[in-house]
Amino acid sequence: MKIFDSSKKKLVEFSPINPPEVRIYVCGPTVYDDAHLGHARSAIAFDLLRRTLEAMEYKVVFMKNFTDIDDKIIKKLHQTNKTLEELTNYYINRYLEDMDALGVLRPTLEPRATQNLDIMEKMISSLLEKGIAYKTPKEDIYFDTSKDSKYCSLSKKCDEEGISRIEPDPYKRNSTDFALWKSCKEKDVCFSSSLGEGRPGWHIECSAMIYKHLAYKDTPYQIDIHAGGIDLFFPHHENESAQTRTACNQELAKYWMHNGFVTISGEKMSKSLGNSFFVKDALKVYDGEVLRFYLLSTHYRSDLNFNEEDLLTSKKRLDKLYRLKKRVYGVKASQVESNFKKALLEAMGEDLNISKTLAIIDNFISLANERLDKNPKDKKFKQQIVANLEFIEKLLGIGGKDAYSYFQIGVDEELKRKIEELISKREEAKKRKDFTLADRIREELRSLGIKVMDTPQGTLWEKI
Repeated sequence: MKIFDSSKKKLVEFSPINPPEVRIYVCGPTVYDDAHLGHARSAIAFDLLRRTLEAMEYKVVFMKNFTDIDDKIIKKLHQTNKTLEELTNYYINRYLEDMDALGVLRPTLEPRATQNLDIMEKMISSLLEKGIAYKTPKEDIYFDTSKDSKYCSLSKKCDEEGISRIEPDPYKRNSTDFALWKSCKEKDVCFSSSLGEGRPGWHIECSAMIYKHLAYKDTPYQIDIHAGGIDLFFPHHENESAQTRTACNQELAKYWMHNGFVTISGEKMSKSLGNSFFVKDALKVYDGEVLRFYLLSTHYRSDLNFNEEDLLTSKKRLDKLYRLKKRVYGVKASQVESNFKKALLEAMGEDLNISKTLAIIDNFISLANERLDKNPKDKKFKQQIVANLEFIEKLLGIGGKDAYSYFQIGVDEELKRKIEELISKREEAKKRKDFTLADRIREELRSLGIKVMDTPQGTLWEKI
């Protein structure tokens, strides 16, 4: 498998530290608000990475954190009457619900920053003892980037543009220095520690949690892959890397992977720009699988300009998969076709080449339909189609719904009840051999935009 290493800026051959195990860390959300499409894009991108590695029979340990103490969270606390735990639990649960709706597999590990303060304290203390960190007159603790000879070797973004993104502080020794521990201020959320009353900086959280829960302790690299959005590359990932390198005498990750931005009307998605599109709002209009398919259809490293016209075009492509699934409804799977599986894994093994992967799937659907048209009763072929569809579901997380339920998406509950009542009346009419009434009910359903099909599994229906 080849992946694009963001630090090396090129495709490299993936070679795990301790095969067949692969340890992956993905930066998770800061839980002060609902998840937006940027969160969804990153989650789906690295869910695909995980699924691909597992399909290649690697044993994946996948960790994603929750930042549950942060300036933005504290600001939100001041706007509510909730405790820190109440607020963060609420948004953690909302995030997990959204990710479940998008078919994102739950991580192996989901640590929270506030539950790992002990290791952060130890790591910061070690950096102080080594003279790599320093206390300011205001009792804040900073990492001295001049003490790390490799600082900026990861992102190579220590230029004026990059440094302009770093919060200024007159007590810093260097413009790129960053906070490890923030002393307690008025209206702050504080924790007691040997470092004084305060709270951790953002960057130390990830380094410490990786070391505690995921890291190999006796290798040059702690984990195989560190991933996240490209906006985190500098300064966040650069700072994580520096902390681990100087505190643990190890490089943090062997490979670094980053997904592109989600844009709307050409602007980077950002709450500060006021154009953030919450996942919860998208899910009110579109099924989670439809949204997932749209977001994964663009290569993970490319920026995605979200627009509904493209989403609807993407849905039509997904519809074709489910139409094929309808044609083999009720058939049990045999073995996945080896050449088909090999082709998909080879495509995904090219740095998750989703365009090539979906082209292979489109071709499979087209050829399968042609062969079913010629021989609709070929049971063995149908069983192989089902097996192939199940492998697609495993690899990409799409196609797992009941084929008929998929085409019922968008029908509200009130109309569903009316449809079921009419179908029940039609069944009764057919039993009484009142086919005139049965046909009249069929036409009434059609006028509601509903098509009914009589199958060996009973009467099924879908939107026209």
